[in-house]
Amino acid sequence: MIASVFNKTRPINYLLLGIISLFLYVLYQFKETSWTNDGWLIAQKIGLFFLLVASYFLLNFLTLKNNLTKSNNYAILLFSIFLIFFPLIFKTPNVIIANFLLLLALRRLIALQNLKNIKEKIFDASFWIFVAALFHFWCISFIILVFISIIFHVSGNYKNWIIPFLAFFAVAMLSVLLDLILDNNLLADIYREIKTSFNFSYFENIYQNIALAVFSSVALLFFSTQITEVQNKPLNQQATYKKILFAFILGVMIYILSNHKNNSYLIFSLAPISILGANFIEKIKTNWMKETTIYLLVFVSITLFLLQL
Repeated sequence: MIASVFNKTRPINYLLLGIISLFLYVLYQFKETSWTNDGWLIAQKIGLFFLLVASYFLLNFLTLKNNLTKSNNYAILLFSIFLIFFPLIFKTPNVIIANFLLLLALRRLIALQNLKNIKEKIFDASFWIFVAALFHFWCISFIILVFISIIFHVSGNYKNWIIPFLAFFAVAMLSVLLDLILDNNLLADIYREIKTSFNFSYFENIYQNIALAVFSSVALLFFSTQITEVQNKPLNQQATYKKILFAFILGVMIYILSNHKNNSYLIFSLAPISILGANFIEKIKTNWMKETTIYLLVFVSITLFLLQL
């Protein structure tokens, strides 16, 4: 049933995901209610939900516009399922904002494939990555994907290699200017985040541990199977799929490097693994196996979500 509904792009799919996401988002927010007395916090939580919805649409646009999947909504379905694995994301504003900015960057890097407005796309992608780093420092790791994209498409022009550094200086200057005007210690906060931690004993309860273990197993399955599938893609799309694979690796790297680690930092790997997962599901030939796979993921995600309330 679920696989049949999402195997084509239908308006009802977006409505269903929007309603379910809103219900679960609100349910998790009311885990504690102190924020309900603060107008600013209420506005912030409403804004973050709309940013999550915007992330759905951006991922969907990115996937369908560049033919990364067939005409279906499996990618955003999987993205919403994986979000439910880690409800801590719902109360971590910085990672939601940073992830949205990285999606904007990824959109521009994938668009390099058509070799139009190359310099603008490299600058835009680099700019969004450095802005994302203001919200979570280790998002800066995604700049590696910019240079990988240059290697894939436009390595012959030395000017393209300089553009990311220009974007860095643009963001740095804007950051300093804002820090001086607002006196909000932005740079000091960023400096404090330039630390790594390899302590993975951060779990608040066993269910967060189980969620990570299940997600890791599913992600490894999707990733490993799609590595071997890249060579079967059309030649003009192989570089794009390789960028998605690298984006997943970098998303995991951000999680590994992050200080004060928690499961919310896995958000940076969710969009690329959702695209890879959508390709995995498309390859399943029998409908009952597709349905079973998706139903199992939905059941596990909702169960883990409820256990983490």
